[in-house]
Amino acid sequence: MLKNRVKELRARFSYTQGELGKKAGVTRQTIGFIEKGEFSPSITLSLKLAHILECKVDELFWLEGEEWK
Repeated sequence: MLKNRVKELRARFSYTQGELGKKAGVTRQTIGFIEKGEFSPSITLSLKLAHILECKVDELFWLEGEEWK
C-alpha cells in the first residue's frame, strides 16, 4: 500500500484540498482519495504534488513497510 504525507504538507501551506487540486490539475475528491490512501497517483501527478508542496517525491510518498526518513 502507498503511504503519503499529502495532508500534512498541504496543511503546512494552508491549502484546502480544492486549492491543491486546482494547482495540480485534479479535483478536490482526487486529493481526498490520495490522502486517505484510496488512490495511487500517477508519476506525473506525484511529481506535480511534490513540486507544489516543495518536497521530493520520496518524501511525499512511500510504500507501506518502508520507513519515511
